[in-house]
Amino acid sequence: MASFTASHVSFSAVPCSFKQNQVSNSRIASLSFSGKGFSSRKLPVLRFRVACAAKPETVNKVIEIVKKQLALPEDRDVSGESTFATLGADSLDTVEIVMGLEEEFGISVEEESAQSIATVQDAADLIEKLLEK
Repeated sequence: MASFTASHVSFSAVPCSFKQNQVSNSRIASLSFSGKGFSSRKLPVLRFRVACAAKPETVNKVIEIVKKQLALPEDRDVSGESTFATLGADSLDTVEIVMGLEEEFGISVEEESAQSIATVQDAADLIEKLLEK
């Protein structure tokens, strides 16, 4: 099991931690295992992406609903990484997309969860999470 925050990563299976701090255009990292520390080293800028990959059919269904709700042409390229904002959705459009997803998948999305949806992938991941319950 791992826990992540903006500047700290720790793994509970093995007592270790990894910390990063922003320093100009590079990062300083320090690593410790069971209380034994290692010196800090400069690392290139790293980007981490944690994704709960929803089933492709769920992502495709979300894409269909988003295209329909936003009246996008069929040839418009929409993927899991597409944000609602770049597709031209405003806040009302996003609410209507969520309502369409609720109807299609027979789920209820709480307001807090709805506000965290920014991409097609976010929506698909949330749907699968709600369907598991």
